[in-house]
Amino acid sequence: ERRRLERAKHDARFKADSAFYQKLQRRLRHASDADLRHLLDQISRRFAAEIVGNFDDNVYKLSTTVVPTGLSLLLGAMTPKSFTSLSSLRRGLSDHMRIEGAVDHVRSLLDHGTLIVVPTHSSHLDSIVLGYAVHLMGLPPLLYGAGLNLFENPATSFFMGRLGAYRVDRKKQSKLYKDVLKEYATVALELGYNNLFFPGGTRSRSGAVEQHLKRGLLGTGINAYIQNLRVKRDKPNLYVVPCTISYKLVLEAETLIDDHLKEVGKARYIIDDDEFSKPRRVLQFLSDLVSLDAKVVLTFSPPLDLFGNRVDEEGRSLDPRGRIVDPASYVAVDGEPRHEPQRDAEYTNELSEQIVASFLSENVVMSTHLVGHALLSLLKHKNPGMDLYRLLRTGGHAPAVPVDELASETGRILGAVRDLPNGPRLSEELSRDPRSIVDDALRAYACYHVRPAAVRRGDRIFHEDRNLLLYYGNRLRGYDLGRALA
Repeated sequence: ERRRLERAKHDARFKADSAFYQKLQRRLRHASDADLRHLLDQISRRFAAEIVGNFDDNVYKLSTTVVPTGLSLLLGAMTPKSFTSLSSLRRGLSDHMRIEGAVDHVRSLLDHGTLIVVPTHSSHLDSIVLGYAVHLMGLPPLLYGAGLNLFENPATSFFMGRLGAYRVDRKKQSKLYKDVLKEYATVALELGYNNLFFPGGTRSRSGAVEQHLKRGLLGTGINAYIQNLRVKRDKPNLYVVPCTISYKLVLEAETLIDDHLKEVGKARYIIDDDEFSKPRRVLQFLSDLVSLDAKVVLTFSPPLDLFGNRVDEEGRSLDPRGRIVDPASYVAVDGEPRHEPQRDAEYTNELSEQIVASFLSENVVMSTHLVGHALLSLLKHKNPGMDLYRLLRTGGHAPAVPVDELASETGRILGAVRDLPNGPRLSEELSRDPRSIVDDALRAYACYHVRPAAVRRGDRIFHEDRNLLLYYGNRLRGYDLGRALA
């Protein structure tokens, strides 16, 4: 904690934290074993008080009625002719979201246990988009962890502090803090609160669908399940619902890919000054999405149990052959539910693999992803002796490629993607001819980003921001496209 504070002298809590730990250090010199336990309890309680979230039903009603209505008016999502009522205004915002997949299946599980929704994570907008989607689906609100920096943003802190969001300070790396955080999530699950975990841990810096998940919070599900069995709760089961969120444009794309490409990116980990911290940029982004008629697609995959098995609409676990299995048997030792860390960690690993498979199969590829991948593929082909980072910096030997050549490469890659056995899914605009797909992507690139990823001048396509091409093209990573295109 001292090392963290040395790097956080400008944080709002710096003085209070410093005073607390200085006082603690003075007491350590003459502390007995009982005193040490008391001091440990003090630190734990301090962490817990910082983490804990609140839920205000009135604020929830406000956030699901007034806020969507205001955004629809502000963004021009509804034309004056179509404005007939407040409900029509709210529909104006929901019209720019597509909710697909196992929606009825997910809804049916509320009668049988507690939900853990695990989405992909591209943007700080994800929790807002998903929270509103859950409301539209008729599900109760989700408890979720949000980065401490989001509570410092006046545009979001009011709502997050009253909608069940609990604070996660990713700059705190002590084991005790992480244990308190996991225990908070565990107890919430035991009490039957539906939860939202971002299993990637943070936003995808590269733009790719997450394939390496953080298992800490995921593992709390098994801990809560075992405790539920021990105390014989009426509905002990917990169900994991993968959700893939797909955007044609991503609000923070420039900042995220720049961070990904820096060696110090891993050390930074937290970005405090990205586009989400600038309300005007957020509103411009949303307005541009509306003008493009670009829909955010949320796809709910078939739910899983905590061990990676599919579950049916009655909440029963099924083995790979479709036979009903008893999930309690997975955690039983001599007929009693018991924690076994090594065994439970392996179960969480198996669950993670199934979540990743769901992400990849339900990912929706859009024109910006396909054309970004195709244009970067052409640049690599035209500059065979150049490594990726040099290519991104210099652009290679030519500033542009012919439109027809890019359309041909787009069609070639699209054909390979269509032939993949396990996804991804394709957005509506990818049913058009390759030239139209290229035009659609170029319109999107030019719409929001300060510097477009690519622009057309005459019959040539100029690659203006190759980092953005990489970011959007990375959405096709994880499918072994190289082999499919060989």
